[in-house]
Amino acid sequence: MSSLFLRALLLALVIYEFLSDLRGWRGLSWGHPALRPFLAVAALALHPRNTSWRQRLPALALAAFPAFIIQAIVAGVRRRTLDPMATLQPGVQRDRTVARVSIPMSEAFMPALYIVPRSGAQAAVAVLHGSGCDKTYFTWRLTNTLLRQGMAALLVDLDGHGENPRLQRYPQMLECATEAARWLRARHARVGMLGISLGGCIAARAAADGMNIDALAIMEAPPLLTFDNRDRLAEARALAQPYVIDLLREASILHLGRAVYRLARAQRAPGIRAAISTWDLIAACDLCGSLARLKTPLLLIYGERDAIVKPAQAEEAWRAAPPGATMLLVPDASHLTLILHPEALQRMAAWMADRLNAP
Repeated sequence: MSSLFLRALLLALVIYEFLSDLRGWRGLSWGHPALRPFLAVAALALHPRNTSWRQRLPALALAAFPAFIIQAIVAGVRRRTLDPMATLQPGVQRDRTVARVSIPMSEAFMPALYIVPRSGAQAAVAVLHGSGCDKTYFTWRLTNTLLRQGMAALLVDLDGHGENPRLQRYPQMLECATEAARWLRARHARVGMLGISLGGCIAARAAADGMNIDALAIMEAPPLLTFDNRDRLAEARALAQPYVIDLLREASILHLGRAVYRLARAQRAPGIRAAISTWDLIAACDLCGSLARLKTPLLLIYGERDAIVKPAQAEEAWRAAPPGATMLLVPDASHLTLILHPEALQRMAAWMADRLNAP
């Protein structure tokens, strides 16, 4: 290995560490902010002075990828305890209590995580996830946002998903929404529900059929499923958003890699135990017909870059919504990233808090 390449490799590592530190990407950093002056000195010392830029740039470009692999491995080991999923682990934590519960159903039970601020909460929100996901699927930002508004959260496993032993069936799956609402109503004065994608279709249908909730927020729910492999590729490209990369502030690169793998697997080969396909289930829920019958305060949230539920479908849902509903279209959000979008989550939680904390 030439001395020029070795210096370039070390320089690339210094650059990666300096950038990670400045951006606050703790999950990709192995050092400490106090090292900044030393990193700057190291970068100057490693800069090759006796070679031309024609020699330096190819060496640095060649060293960039192996340096990133080394950076990721060292940072992964150094930050192995940086796991945002820890906030969803049952027990008493700094700002919350997390309990694993089994909600009785007409057949079997529905597993859930019940998360309550340490100071208690008058209001609570049940969260219904999307197809191929489960109750912990990228829900830490969402849960944190609800708790900051002083509300409890109930994260459930829908039928056929996660730890739920029941099959995905219709209309039996509507019971996931109604029983989650009933369970919360026995413990909180005000109850809201957030449905994500498939969960939004189920929540809307259950609310239209008379489910007892005080507010309903729906994110990226499709009137019908119509997408192909090109749309999946568009979704993959849309992952390159700053707020997605900023997950490195919250998770080590190893934990983040595992979470992204789950995300990709859920899209390509969702592990659903089903007696009805997701396509037919969504059609049966009749989102637009359900929205037209709603009497519950409603918030609709969609992403402009959503390749699964395209803007034209979001407009279709909005036209079906009852008077007084609120619509939020997020410019830089796709189907996979909307649940990670900080501003969208903050606006949803603030809207929900306004409705649930109203006298």
